Amino acid sequence: MIRPFEIFVAFVSWGIGGKNRPVLVLLFNDNGFMAYPVTTQYENKSEAVRARYFRIDDWSQAGLDKLSYIDTGTLLDLPLSVINNKKPIGRLTDADKKRLLDFLQ
Repeated sequence: MIRPFEIFVAFVSWGIGGKNRPVLVLLFNDNGFMAYPVTTQYENKSEAVRARYFRIDDWSQAGLDKLSYIDTGTLLDLPLSVINNKKPIGRLTDADKKRLLDFLQ
C-alpha cells in the first residue's frame, strides 16, 4: 500500500525518453498517484527554480543516497505501473514532513 510522504523510485518521462528517479508521494488511488520529483541537482539552478526546491535534511533516513531536494514546482500525475519496486525506498521523517508542510504554505 502506498502512503503519503513515502519515497519510491519511479520511471518519469518528459515526452521522449525519461529516467528512473525518486518521487515523493502526495496522494494516491487505485489508478495512480500524485508526486513531487526528488533531485540532487540544486547548485546550477536559477534562483527562481531553487526557491521552489525543498531541502530534505534527513535524506539518509528518507532512503536517499545524498543530499536531495523536493521540486515542489513540478507535480507529477503518474500511473502505478511506473513504480519500479512496489516497496518504498523510505519516507520523510516527521521533522522534514512538518518543514515541508510549512514550506508549502
